[in-house]
Amino acid sequence: MTASILTVDDSASIRVTIKIALSGAGYSVAEAENGADGIAKAKAAHYDLIITDLNMPVMDGLTMIEELRKSPDHTGVPIIFLTTESDEGMKQRAKAAGATGWLTKPFDPEQLVKIAKKVLGR
Repeated sequence: MTASILTVDDSASIRVTIKIALSGAGYSVAEAENGADGIAKAKAAHYDLIITDLNMPVMDGLTMIEELRKSPDHTGVPIIFLTTESDEGMKQRAKAAGATGWLTKPFDPEQLVKIAKKVLGR
């Protein structure tokens, strides 16, 4: 069965780049425009992996992770930050909130696919 991935980013071009890379590797990819949209979509369907930006309007990625981790349905779902942010303190906050990993923009689509494969085990 194909793994299902939710990508959450306010940049349409980043969402398209992620979708092309991951769908090309055989994954099913859905998109959300901000953290609030991400929560709504994550609660409406099952995703095997969530990839999120940090800085977004409406709701940031950190708040989204904190909210998702409150739900038993989302405690074990891997969540990867894909962001321009590289501050070590922010990385620690993200890890404490429940982030599984961190990839800095600009990113190599092949590296994103490798990370997805590693985290998903497929």
